[in-house]
Amino acid sequence: MAAASDIREYLQQHEDKPLLRFITCGSVDDGKSTLIGRLLHDTQLLLDDQLAALEKDSLRHGTQNGEIDFALLVDGLAAEREQGITIDVAYRFFSTEKRKFIVADCPGHEQYTRNMATGASTADLAVVLVDARRGLLTQTRRHSYIVSLLGIRHVVLAVNKMDLVGYDPAVFEAIVGGYAELAKALGIATVQSIPLSALKGENLLAPSAAMPWYTGPSLLQALESADIATLDTVSPMRLPVQWVNRPNQDFRGFAGTLATGTVAPGDDVVVLPSGRRTQVMRIVTADGDLPRAVAGQAITLTLADEVDVSRGDVIAAAGDPPQVADQFAAHLLWMDAQALLPGRPYWLKIGARTVTAQITDIKHKVDVNTQAELAARHLDLNEVGYCNLSLDQAIAFEPYTNSRTLGGFILIDRQTNATVAAGTLDFALRRAANIHWQHLDVDKVARARIKGQRPRVLWFTGLSGAGKSTIANLVDKRLHAQGFHTFILDGDNVRHGLNRDLGFTDEDRVENIRRVAEVAKLMSDAGLIVLVSFISPFRAERRMARDLFAPGEFLEVYVDTSLEEAERRDLKGLYAKARAGQIRNFTGIDSPYEPPEHAELVLDTLHETPEALAGLVMARVLAD
Repeated sequence: MAAASDIREYLQQHEDKPLLRFITCGSVDDGKSTLIGRLLHDTQLLLDDQLAALEKDSLRHGTQNGEIDFALLVDGLAAEREQGITIDVAYRFFSTEKRKFIVADCPGHEQYTRNMATGASTADLAVVLVDARRGLLTQTRRHSYIVSLLGIRHVVLAVNKMDLVGYDPAVFEAIVGGYAELAKALGIATVQSIPLSALKGENLLAPSAAMPWYTGPSLLQALESADIATLDTVSPMRLPVQWVNRPNQDFRGFAGTLATGTVAPGDDVVVLPSGRRTQVMRIVTADGDLPRAVAGQAITLTLADEVDVSRGDVIAAAGDPPQVADQFAAHLLWMDAQALLPGRPYWLKIGARTVTAQITDIKHKVDVNTQAELAARHLDLNEVGYCNLSLDQAIAFEPYTNSRTLGGFILIDRQTNATVAAGTLDFALRRAANIHWQHLDVDKVARARIKGQRPRVLWFTGLSGAGKSTIANLVDKRLHAQGFHTFILDGDNVRHGLNRDLGFTDEDRVENIRRVAEVAKLMSDAGLIVLVSFISPFRAERRMARDLFAPGEFLEVYVDTSLEEAERRDLKGLYAKARAGQIRNFTGIDSPYEPPEHAELVLDTLHETPEALAGLVMARVLAD
């Protein structure tokens, strides 16, 4: 019984230890993986079979001439071992008598910056490694900028490989001075600088006799004593709802992890974005009801009133609620090989809430080496930009500096479901809270009724020269002859006025379609049948246009012809000029066309006349 009691007491002590999440980052070959491997080895946290496997792997894949290669403990991918670099983020858990740790070993190469940002997104502290021989490098500055951007305010500057510079204190001091200037510019609050040799274990667990001139803590001592105070428990209460728990008709609770603050039965709360107010009745957990819950606990709340609460809503302290807005200034780290284009719709996921978002304006991109603000019309892979962001519905939020949970988000490509960006909300744009929908007594239904027709948008898309304008014009004439009220928005015509300021880059093409789609929506609201004839080469923008309309109001008409036939018909000689390099960004030549995958109508212009194809469109319109 005594042994069982001792085991329970030991396990309870281990459970109650504070947890520190930290990352190791910096440039490639600065020794990040070696440092973590040596730390695990020297703290005697490796099992015998792990140690035996490490010794065997060191003979096969090691870079230390037969000696133990500690980097292999975390570089587990075949490509990592072949190249001797870290590619993916490797997470490791270890514990000492004073603290528990989760460490993320982040890659150093620029092309894996997005992986580094993933590791940094949940960290409380960053260990930034610098090779003493090379000093501060581009990736040192890049990673430090991302550390700052993602809200990490505590850095341990580990000046590694001091053995290779003869443990020279002047080398260490020069690097520390340079990094101090960088940290000040980035707003990093605390920097603890430590000279060490990860390979030899110098200054890792205990002060090194090889560097008597250094009187500060070892790396492990610094990690164990780091005071990572958070505002989570003293900030106002915030519960992002992850799940509406309704096991039977007698119980309805709202489950989630308490992001900040504390909550108790009887507390006044507000549900956002709806603004409904109520009180907390119970705090339900798997182990029974609680008298009080604190930040970090997974709980289910029941409320005093039958208020409408959905997944993604936020239950907050009524006396100090977060803001609600639908337009923001935000920092964005672009993580996709395909560039970010303003105006293109993406899904934005913040907590458990997913909404449609558009980057309306890139204010600037950031040179991560100098923090200079550079003009930009798009963002490429691993670039950071400061943007204006517009959502299709309001969300509850807080600036990222106050709350990672309510201020951090990701963007998702709506076609591939790939995560393409990570971002942090800065503040709400003033106009977001001042603009409201004005109720109009004469609505679309009334305007359509007086015209005796159903409003529709016929969206003709296809290559230049496919016959879009010809067919749309024929359909327009036939509808007009039968008494329908119509209007054509033609690509060339619109570029003489509304879109005369736009060119033909991908960014301009996205904005071109966004504007035309909004105009078509207004004309549809006026009760018209709108014929839109635009190349509209990208599926994402055609989908964005479709999403503006009710089901059945939008018909995508794909005017299908081969590139060879389009070139043969080209009376203006545009294709020839494009192939000669005289016209840039020409669809089908040096700019892609993405054919519709699920168009309502596909018109084969190779085998049918324009008159016959116009008849097919008329038949579809009249049938509906």
